[in-house]
Amino acid sequence: MIDRNASLRMLQERIGYSFQNIILLEQAVSHSSYINEHRRIRHTDNERLEFLGDAVLELTTSDYLYHEYPQMPEGEMTKLRASLVCEPTLAMGARARSLPEHLLLGKGEELTGGRGRDSVVSDALEAVIGAIYLDGGFEKAKTFVRRFILNDIENKKLFFDSKTYLQEIAQVQYKNEEIRYELIREEGPDHAKLFVMQVKIGDRMLGEGTGSTKKGAEQEAAYNALLTLAQAGIMPDRRI
Repeated sequence: MIDRNASLRMLQERIGYSFQNIILLEQAVSHSSYINEHRRIRHTDNERLEFLGDAVLELTTSDYLYHEYPQMPEGEMTKLRASLVCEPTLAMGARARSLPEHLLLGKGEELTGGRGRDSVVSDALEAVIGAIYLDGGFEKAKTFVRRFILNDIENKKLFFDSKTYLQEIAQVQYKNEEIRYELIREEGPDHAKLFVMQVKIGDRMLGEGTGSTKKGAEQEAAYNALLTLAQAGIMPDRRI
């Protein structure tokens, strides 16, 4: 098993930022359950950093949309921002950087599937943003958000209403075939399950998703189906 210091070094490489104060990064990946089991630890849990990172994320995203989409009305900017910073989208971004494997969780949280839970993972990502802000200032945090969260924005903005959009596409492209969401498997104990869902159009499986609720798993499956259709060149352009 990789030791904590090696894990922190690896995480810095993955997020593209080297901390001057490594304790801030260690705090960012420390869940409250871990701190409760390690009373002598040299820092607190990541909840205060998550609070700070959430504010930095919202400001950075608002600033980005304001300048990059000068013709977009306020209501559309609000909707697009919501899709970019919603819990499932942040969790996907965190997994793309392998953040979950670096989290410090208590034994109970580990056993109940906390490492795969969107809320835990997305909160940790916001805590990392807060840690970068404290360690290197707003510009460093802003760079991180733009590089790893506001990337691939044309695809990410579909996530917020992916199920609705997929239904619209299916009605046009596959008029005689229905969309079906199927539960493939469940993982974890009854009080902390993870659900794996697939979405099919007719007999074709187009996407798979995982979530702490069936609805969340369906949404991720629909999003991945949209990416599959886009790669196949059969998904029309759509403005949010």
